[in-house]
Amino acid sequence: MSSIKKMKASSALKKNKNTSAFNLQFWLLCISSFLFFSSFNMIIPELPSYLTSLGGAAYKGFIISLFTLTAALSRPFSGKLADTIGRIPIMIIGAGVCFVIGFVYPMVTTVAGFLLLRLLHGFSTGFKPTGTSAYVADVVPMNRRGEAMGILGVFGSLGIAAGPAVGGLVAQLYSTDIMFYASSASAILSVIILMGMKETLPDKQRFQWHQLYITRGDIFEPLVKAPSIIMFLSAYSFGVVLTIIPDFSDYLGVTNRGYFFASFTAASILVRIFAGKISDKYGRTTVLRYSTLMVMVAMILVGTAQTPFMFLMYAALLGIAAGMNSPTIFAWTIDLSNPLRRAKAMATMYIAMEIGIGLGALITGFLVNNRVDRIPYTFYIGAFLSGVAFLYLEFYYLPLQTKLKDNEN
Repeated sequence: MSSIKKMKASSALKKNKNTSAFNLQFWLLCISSFLFFSSFNMIIPELPSYLTSLGGAAYKGFIISLFTLTAALSRPFSGKLADTIGRIPIMIIGAGVCFVIGFVYPMVTTVAGFLLLRLLHGFSTGFKPTGTSAYVADVVPMNRRGEAMGILGVFGSLGIAAGPAVGGLVAQLYSTDIMFYASSASAILSVIILMGMKETLPDKQRFQWHQLYITRGDIFEPLVKAPSIIMFLSAYSFGVVLTIIPDFSDYLGVTNRGYFFASFTAASILVRIFAGKISDKYGRTTVLRYSTLMVMVAMILVGTAQTPFMFLMYAALLGIAAGMNSPTIFAWTIDLSNPLRRAKAMATMYIAMEIGIGLGALITGFLVNNRVDRIPYTFYIGAFLSGVAFLYLEFYYLPLQTKLKDNEN
């Protein structure tokens, strides 16, 4: 690293610290994020039945796991490229993939083709969120990162909620094919917004093929190991939810498979900014100690739900826990990262998230195997891993940090 780059990074960091408010670029990014999350979540509630219609009922666990597998594999590339050619090109690539894939789904008529398409679709989330998180860290004040991630999370959560609800409605009123096309329309609107934004990476480089060469350092950033572990353990539960909630909704008589996600997301939105501000003031680990326990309790309760009312009420509780958890982990990752490797740090955390979601989806699909009586056990596994996340913080990470501070003194 040259001394000039160090000086520029220090200057950018100082400018970031003195910024008093979020700028227009931040709000445009939030809108783009809303449209992006709406796009690929729009189709999720209908995918299990769509795959079943193709004769692939036994492969429901692959709907999410294949998607997240490709996302995880593409993270090192997106992180490295976002730190070299720029944040915006990476975001455009990610949203652009969503746009194209939406038109291809209706053309697929085989189970193998569908699963291959899920692999390709996962590429989008491997790029867009990585660039987005790095861009936010570039443009918001240092002492308001938690709040910024909370606000960004609100827009993303709105997309997660609106997508399934709108997608389910479009599928009911028109057809599944029209739902896929609506997904593409949302993605291209996200791209249009990005094309009018300013790049934040100083000294960005032109793309060269050697930049696609990935080393171990591009895959794992040691500075963010702790938040990545917490994310992995917490994200497993989300993989369970994404995979089994459509079938669980049918079993309990919930007419629209998107209602659970709407309840979950509405509750998440209510607490995200509040939780972000608390983490800015009292610390990331303080918030995470409570949020990981809440995820554990909520997963147990969702698994025991026997009526639509209980089902949606516990969905809201899980949403509150997730609303505390996600923006705090994101802000913590940025706090610990090297400014010159910020996108790579975020990519490491995202890889952990996607491995967690992917394993949650894959294990859930194989465990349930279209047997409703096994559904509660999938939620109990998620609850157990969230409990492990709490124990890691409480009895390993925090005592270790205390010991390191004592040694410094």
